[in-house]
Amino acid sequence: MGKLTTHVLDTALGKPANGVKVSLYRIDEEGLHPLATTITNNDGRTDSPLIEEGLLTSGQYQLVFATASYFRNTNTPMETVPFLDEIVIRFGVSDHNKHYHVPLLVSPYGYSTYRGS
Repeated sequence: MGKLTTHVLDTALGKPANGVKVSLYRIDEEGLHPLATTITNNDGRTDSPLIEEGLLTSGQYQLVFATASYFRNTNTPMETVPFLDEIVIRFGVSDHNKHYHVPLLVSPYGYSTYRGS
């Protein structure tokens, strides 16, 4: 049965990003529908899946990572007006029976993501 997970790695400090606010939305023709909001733990992961096993449905989703707040809290040097404030990742789930893992690798000036396992 499918589920959705994430984690955040701070590539500027070379460690998991603890304390990043993560919000999840489902997207349909009516717009965004909030599903979950959580904070990453010491391992840069959420304490539980964003969508538990068996509750994932096919469709479009959006993750929002509050990275500027995280970098401010870790005293990471960055501009007064951050280059990256919130990072938005929109992605699709075609097979709701699979595990979708969406990691974020981030620094104050760049990020990358991929479909993990």
